[in-house]
Amino acid sequence: MRLFRPGPAVPHHTKIPSALTSFVDEVYATFSGLLAYAAALALFGGLAVYLWQQLPDATAAGPATVSWSPAGRSAPAFAIGQSDPIYKTKTYEIFRHPEGGRKDVFRWTGTEPDATAELELYRPGGEQPEPAAAAIAGQLDPAQPRELEAAGIIDSKFGSVALLRPEPRDGGRTCLAFLKQVETPNLRISGWTCQGDSLPAQRAAIGCMLNRLTLLAVGNDPKLAELFARAELKRRDCAPSGQPALSSDWVMGSENPKLRGPL
Repeated sequence: MRLFRPGPAVPHHTKIPSALTSFVDEVYATFSGLLAYAAALALFGGLAVYLWQQLPDATAAGPATVSWSPAGRSAPAFAIGQSDPIYKTKTYEIFRHPEGGRKDVFRWTGTEPDATAELELYRPGGEQPEPAAAAIAGQLDPAQPRELEAAGIIDSKFGSVALLRPEPRDGGRTCLAFLKQVETPNLRISGWTCQGDSLPAQRAAIGCMLNRLTLLAVGNDPKLAELFARAELKRRDCAPSGQPALSSDWVMGSENPKLRGPL
């Protein structure tokens, strides 16, 4: 009788390590996926925080990029006749704002390199205008703007014009600024002069500058043409050098006006 020798028995416990290994591998893979997911969330979260912190700076810097730019191809709209021989050169520049504003700027220089006088005609568009006093102070002294104080008024063909004087500074130039706001049409006439060594001389220079201002082109603004047409009816000859171009009304006088009539 042939005997059959049974083979070695396969222990049942050999299946346990393989199942345990598979479970460990699954746990490791799941943990690795969760770790990668958490790292990605942390990365996106940090990026979002950084962008949020930069948002105020970008918002604040945004309007600054929309500013005035020279308009070299625009035709001159104004002119100043009979320039005073004391001025060496005169420049005329036009600036435009993307929102529709326009500035026509006259500048005069004498023997010194610094500007001696400036006249700006500002017609606002849709932009937010800068306060007039701040704008004039920046034009007069771009490096260190000074506060302006009232210095009386003068009469011109455009009516009364407010005078402004910067705070005195040791060793600085003595200048006098002016401002005329016209509501219809919306026009701001401003500027300053450092011509003359006395207040009456500077008042006369400003009055003469405004009386010599003329309109060249109307464009699409008939109210501007009407303003200058009426102003020309009130035009007067410039006063002699050093004499104030004033109204006959004592209110328009110098810092110490004299009352009329006996007391």
